[in-house]
Amino acid sequence: MTMNRQGRPTGVPEAATGGDTAAGPATFTGHKALERDEGLIFEIGSPAVTGVDLEDPGDFETALGGFERTEPMGLTGLSEPHVVRHYTRLSQKNYGIDTGLFPLGSCTMKHNPRLNEKIARLPGFADIHPMQPERTVQGALEVIDTLADWLCKLTNMAAIAMSPKAGAHGELCGMMAIRAALEHRGEQRRTVLVPESAHGTNPATAVFCGFQVKTLASTEDGRVDVAALKAQLGPDVAAIMLTNPNTCGLFEKDIQEIAAAVHEAGGYFYCDGANFNALIGKVRPGDLGIDAMHFNLHKTCSTPHGGGGPGSGPTVLSEALAPFAPVPWVEKAVGGGLRLKATVRDGNTAFGRMTAFHGQMGMFTRALAYLMSHGRDGLRLVAEDAVLNANYVAAGLDKAMTRTYKARPMHEVLFDDRFLKGTGVDTLGFAKALIDEGFHPMTMYFPLVASGAMLIEPTETESRRSLDEFVFAMTKLAEAAKAGETERFDQAPRFAPLKRLDETAAARKPVLRYEPPAPYAQAAE
Repeated sequence: MTMNRQGRPTGVPEAATGGDTAAGPATFTGHKALERDEGLIFEIGSPAVTGVDLEDPGDFETALGGFERTEPMGLTGLSEPHVVRHYTRLSQKNYGIDTGLFPLGSCTMKHNPRLNEKIARLPGFADIHPMQPERTVQGALEVIDTLADWLCKLTNMAAIAMSPKAGAHGELCGMMAIRAALEHRGEQRRTVLVPESAHGTNPATAVFCGFQVKTLASTEDGRVDVAALKAQLGPDVAAIMLTNPNTCGLFEKDIQEIAAAVHEAGGYFYCDGANFNALIGKVRPGDLGIDAMHFNLHKTCSTPHGGGGPGSGPTVLSEALAPFAPVPWVEKAVGGGLRLKATVRDGNTAFGRMTAFHGQMGMFTRALAYLMSHGRDGLRLVAEDAVLNANYVAAGLDKAMTRTYKARPMHEVLFDDRFLKGTGVDTLGFAKALIDEGFHPMTMYFPLVASGAMLIEPTETESRRSLDEFVFAMTKLAEAAKAGETERFDQAPRFAPLKRLDETAAARKPVLRYEPPAPYAQAAE
């Protein structure tokens, strides 16, 4: 494609195609029927073109104090139809949940009901400003308060902080509450225990809060080694940070024993709630002995997910940590209505304030619409179907691939690269070939406990038909690898708009500035 004209080639060299002309001769334009070659907007537009007519402002006095622009900005311009065509063509090159199954493990990339999008766009929610007087946003405060009540009841926890903006931010909230509780007790515990299969944000968050991290070993069945855990407990242990179901897709069956041991040693139990989609409506984390847990509302409770945002990470707290919840929170106002408790007064043990404002309104409305439309029974089915679909994929691929752990998985299933040994194909090549089959690749090389890991989470929103198609594609690719068809993997993806890239060179020598190519010959020439 022309967008990489200044960089490395992104198409498959003609010699590499093996002379395959089944698709017909190359086109003169670079287009292939409805798959159109689309350049950067800088390549197809011109600074001299604009879609609007602006009048000359005439003489005026600037307020920029000598910082006025002295040279043209150089922004390219297109007419309205060409702008629409450009971005429509780019959108057609994307893979998203609206085009197919998203098997990314540990991410819960599921369909988001359009009803929730419609609710979030209602003017009363979408057009409000965080600095409005509280009397003008009573509906928004009621949404926050009602959602908080749902989340506390789903987890059987005593309090909740709604302000964290995403999962890692929620982790930070929970660990800051734990640190505040320890300081209130007059203790300077500084060790946090983290399983080796944990999300990378867990140890990072602990270190950010001033703790030291010790790694917990796993047993051969992929779960926390309880004996090794108990051996590490001592007067310096502040907390354990554990994901349940864990990142290998397995339920920590000894979780209550783990919680009891940590509490007996004087520590707290933080649970990473990234995989709550497998438990919602079925298990209340508070019943398991958990002291703090964040939600990924953008995973479990409906938000467009990907591209780094948007997100929301409310954090629930047990009775032991509830007094240290950060401000602000919603409370009943004197004289009726709702208000935000936004300041920390003398005698209040809240650890402080995490953000300027109170969370993500668009995420709250979507999440509450999701919860209310499903109800208790529907949420239970969400968890049950997510686990059912993962087990269906596991059973379908058991003969073709190698599952890392034979225990029955929860919401996701982990495979490793043992089935590829001796084939000349690695996990990356296998994933690239899956793109040619019309699927987004699964999570690769994570968790690190599995060699060449392939982590698959189908979620509850996929039908049996779509799972069968995915399993068929994966099975056929595994058979091709074992049959020695290495060219299928070495050159993949062959049919994507962008072909196999030199990702190492791209990371080490990124092209950060657009440089216009040599001008095309004019038609009149």
